[in-house]
Amino acid sequence: MKRESVSKTASRLARQLQRLKQKRRERKSGLNKIGQAIRGHLRKFDRELILQKTGGRCHICGGKIKRPWQKGAWQADHVLAHSVGGKHMVENYLPAHKLCNHYRWDYSAEEFQWILKIGVWACTQIRTQSRIGLEVAKGFQVHERNRAARQKKS
Repeated sequence: MKRESVSKTASRLARQLQRLKQKRRERKSGLNKIGQAIRGHLRKFDRELILQKTGGRCHICGGKIKRPWQKGAWQADHVLAHSVGGKHMVENYLPAHKLCNHYRWDYSAEEFQWILKIGVWACTQIRTQSRIGLEVAKGFQVHERNRAARQKKS
């Protein structure tokens, strides 16, 4: 593939990701104008039902949720995001590790699929220690240090 066509394709991908982000912002803005439902609190019984749906596993990564009774061990994640009108009903929740849920954030399904695809590609680049992979690894380590520092403050 010619260098020029790769640049054009990369630019198209960047524009597509920017459009998806803009659509998410507009969707959230529209909801804020009409009034968003208040998040409710789940009862212990409801949380147990939600956890049973996946056999005690995170619906995002599939990992086992250890110590499910411990506060902060997992979160009830909206299937249809609260930010886009998802209801506060047991049917609209699945269990997720706190970290998985935070990284999933309120991305649309299409945005999250792109994030996964790019992430898998980036992991391959890092694992093979390509030039770009090592740059990505350095940047990611800085990001993780900053994230950990923010977590310690709160």
